[in-house]
Amino acid sequence: MQKSELQPQDIFIDLPSGVRLEANLWSPRKEDNSESTKLAVCLHPWAWLGGRKDDPALGPLVDPLLSERYHVIQYNARGVGGSSGWSSFTGFSEGKDLQDVVEWSMQKIGNVISVLLVGYSHGSLITSLCPVLPSVRTSHLLLSYPLGPRSWLTLFNSASYTKALDTLLSHPDSKVFVVFGDRDEFTSASRYHDWIASLTGNIQVEEVAGGSHFWHGRAGQDLVNAVKRWLLL
Repeated sequence: MQKSELQPQDIFIDLPSGVRLEANLWSPRKEDNSESTKLAVCLHPWAWLGGRKDDPALGPLVDPLLSERYHVIQYNARGVGGSSGWSSFTGFSEGKDLQDVVEWSMQKIGNVISVLLVGYSHGSLITSLCPVLPSVRTSHLLLSYPLGPRSWLTLFNSASYTKALDTLLSHPDSKVFVVFGDRDEFTSASRYHDWIASLTGNIQVEEVAGGSHFWHGRAGQDLVNAVKRWLLL
């Protein structure tokens, strides 16, 4: 998979909490005169295991998002790279940061009618904490949801994440897409199947043959293709 050839704008996002986040902002080409805009915010894997905004699994998603007229923000979570603050073990602080990032981004870009939250690995846990936004179409893309290690990734707060996801799925205006590989190193395909069967509500699921947690090789392109198809729905 390849990163976008377009160069992002390097920015810092100052949150009400006092945390300052290092981020990249990509803007779609100005090829139409539409006044309405769309926003995609991407969240990286767990900071304690080296996750950061330029994760190789997230980079290839930038171009598909730009082609669908999204402004794309990728940011380093608190305590990562040039971002201030400290990473939490529960993920709850990062969940509040995400909501503040979305609000900041909507104000900066203006006229946002659609928000897409993209979470990869631990980032998908944080993404699931963000509810459907009022008066804005809200979609959630959860990649390689870390079901197997979720308990220790959240300091044994799995129940809180289960409740948040169930609440999200039950919202009448939610749109959630879960993508996982059948060779994920941290969650077996059978466990994913049982989990998916237990979920109800507005959810679509795609299992990618040969896909690992890290989306190496051909499976990485299959992931990108799956996201492209979903974006057109």
